[in-house]
Amino acid sequence: MRVNVIETESLTRRYGERAVVDGVDLRVREGTVHALLGPNGSGKTTTVRMLSTLLRPSSGSARVLGFDTVVDAVQVRRRIGLVGQFHSVDPRLTGSENLTMFARLSGMRARDSRRHARDLLERFGLADAADQQVQSYSGGMRRRLDILAGTVVRPAVLFLDEPTTGLDPHSRNDIFGYILDFVAEGTTVVLTTQYLDEAERLADAITILDGGRTVATGTPAEITAAVGAGVDLVVASADCGRAVKILNEFGAREVGSAVVQEHSIRLAFGMDGEPELLPILRVLDADGIDVYDIGRRRASLDEAFLALTERTPAS
Repeated sequence: MRVNVIETESLTRRYGERAVVDGVDLRVREGTVHALLGPNGSGKTTTVRMLSTLLRPSSGSARVLGFDTVVDAVQVRRRIGLVGQFHSVDPRLTGSENLTMFARLSGMRARDSRRHARDLLERFGLADAADQQVQSYSGGMRRRLDILAGTVVRPAVLFLDEPTTGLDPHSRNDIFGYILDFVAEGTTVVLTTQYLDEAERLADAITILDGGRTVATGTPAEITAAVGAGVDLVVASADCGRAVKILNEFGAREVGSAVVQEHSIRLAFGMDGEPELLPILRVLDADGIDVYDIGRRRASLDEAFLALTERTPAS
């Protein structure tokens, strides 16, 4: 049975009167990817900074690998890796020199650090650029080097704060592969991201923050199921307006539409709970609407995220 490698109790960080992180309880299982999601300003990065000992909590507590992040901060730092949102490598040094420096700072002997740097660059597709200054690297290459710098001595827990922001799809896929390789070798990953598809693809568990508080936690399937199900409906394009009105009367809300053929349209609706299709079909039929297809649907992670972090517009 996997144990928790991260546990927080009412973790809070205030700046003046404002709580940026407000009473977060977090559990992260060993050998998994745990994604922290939330709108900008929801407290994701501040949470990571507290877990990685860069910030002290205003109240509450956090333990990483059994060590308190305040009392045993040195022990925590020896066992974790952190890749922040901004480049940590020196652009004036080569890729090899950067990794050698990080290995030396981690306590590795000079000869071993040089060999280890070369091995990492070879393994992660940067061997051809090993002796080039990092300032000549592409964005994707720099990000790969950043991740290698944070894992030059393989950490038990790796914090990745928005590691793929601004990267092209090929570079993102490369980094996905690296993350899964790390987990396969026993590293636990805590990932913050703005890309919901990234979380859905990589994460074993997700915690969604909003306004510094936890609004949902669980597997991707558990979070989408908690939001509710819905209905997919294909009708003639001319009947679209009437069909939407009828589904609204059943408590459904339209979440998307797409043209199926020249004269038909697929309507997607979200609902609370499991929808009963037969009563809906009866009312549609009574209104003279031809239904080409109907079925139940599960909410997507995007829909769940929007529903859980929905905010009232400022007046």
